[in-house]
Amino acid sequence: MTPTGSDAEEREQQRREDAAARLFSGRVEFLLSAPQLKFLPDPIVPEIAFCGRSNVGKSSLLNALTGRRAIARASVTPGRTQELNFFDVGGEPGGKPLFRLVDMPGYGFAKAPVKVVERWKNLVKNYLRGRQVLARNLVLVDSRHGLKEVDREMMKMLDEAAVGYRIVLTKTDKIKASDLERVAGKVAEEARKHPAAYPELHLTSSEKGMGIAALRAAVVADALGETYFANS
Repeated sequence: MTPTGSDAEEREQQRREDAAARLFSGRVEFLLSAPQLKFLPDPIVPEIAFCGRSNVGKSSLLNALTGRRAIARASVTPGRTQELNFFDVGGEPGGKPLFRLVDMPGYGFAKAPVKVVERWKNLVKNYLRGRQVLARNLVLVDSRHGLKEVDREMMKMLDEAAVGYRIVLTKTDKIKASDLERVAGKVAEEARKHPAAYPELHLTSSEKGMGIAALRAAVVADALGETYFANS
């Protein structure tokens, strides 16, 4: 029996997810923390950056994507970690990685001093505008709350820097299905107004594993291109 288009698409997506899982089952290593631009690693491989409000679940998502329990540690005081954290993915230990993940400092600084906020803005803005190897940014949004003004400010910053980004709804297991559908619809509608936003939303739950495999495959595609899957 000839498989339908839908069956073929599902098999292809599964193949992509399996290839991405194999890649992340290998080398994933913390490289360095950069409190200032002068401490950034050499721009030798593509970078995928993750950003979001404090307590959005960024550390949990990074841990779920990489299959590690504590590759990314949550800050003890949200809004106080003001560094770009880099992780090597793929390649041989000690050698050149295939790409890097970048854990950006959380925003939405309820407890952070004004100077800390300004330092964050300068660091992030200059990184986004000047980093040639930045392939994609992932903007994490808590599905229970939807887009906040600080998320919109981040999206505007990415638009102005011409950095393409995906919007990832987190903690989808903490919200009713009907509420999730409503929030996702509103976020998608707003995303369409932003030139650098990817049109498709990613709905995830780090705790339940929902949407993680698909997002992992999307990250690999953004970093390495579709040819990676063709050769895997």
